[in-house]
Amino acid sequence: MATRHVKVGDRSLTVHEHGPPDGPAILYHHGSPSTGLPFSPWLDDVARRGARLVSYDRPGYGESTPVRGRKVADAAADSAAIMDALGVERFVTWGVSGGGPHSLACAALLGDRVAAAASLGGVAPFDAPGLNYFRGMGDENLAEFGLTMAGREYIEPFSDRVAAEMASAQPDQIVESMVTLVSPVDREVLDGAIGEWWSECLQVAFTNGTAGWVDDDFAFLWPFGFDVAAISVPMLIVHGVQDRFVPVDHGRWLAGAITGAEAWIDDDEGHLTLLVNRVGDVHDWLLSHL
Repeated sequence: MATRHVKVGDRSLTVHEHGPPDGPAILYHHGSPSTGLPFSPWLDDVARRGARLVSYDRPGYGESTPVRGRKVADAAADSAAIMDALGVERFVTWGVSGGGPHSLACAALLGDRVAAAASLGGVAPFDAPGLNYFRGMGDENLAEFGLTMAGREYIEPFSDRVAAEMASAQPDQIVESMVTLVSPVDREVLDGAIGEWWSECLQVAFTNGTAGWVDDDFAFLWPFGFDVAAISVPMLIVHGVQDRFVPVDHGRWLAGAITGAEAWIDDDEGHLTLLVNRVGDVHDWLLSHL
């Protein structure tokens, strides 16, 4: 895997890439909080396919320059700039959790340049008509969004304190810090390699503070900056019924709002389990459209 810094105007984005430069390109959008560092089984998966996995740290995460007040829609221009720098014209994209809306932004705003997109356990718009945004969500996320709605002076001290705890925590300690978010199926996978990967991501995510996390939270509560119903490229929505981070109603709403979207709503999956069990299937689906 190679890591580089891509200039976007007067700022920089940290970009990770793995696979042959001429392979079909898959762009991954990470969750919140996290970074674009990929999980090693995903690299094995794209290697078998001869594909190229590209990811990046959103503004404010790791060494990527913060952009205060950014919207979800801004990810489309950042993604286009990254792919321009890598010499990629057409690509597919997917995002997980807080990365889901950013994959939607690419699908909605980059036209034919995106061949297909997927959202795994992804967040729906806060103003989505008919959606109870918070129903089924764990207490830790309810507290976080409540502080964000109260204002920056409330969410920033919270995020600084929690980030300091998470960045130095072992996987089992991370689980205990978010006990109402982690369903039994998610707890089971966190005991394995994905827990170690997530711990590594968190250490990198907060290298230069928590601006990325805070800006993500505001971006989720503000209008996305595009209409998800306007997405016309092939779209896949993947969600677990046992998800307490982003309740399954978000996935069901997105599947109903995007014309022609294919939905995989799984009774046996949670939130983190999707990263272990479904990414290979998602790569299959995406690349079949490229």
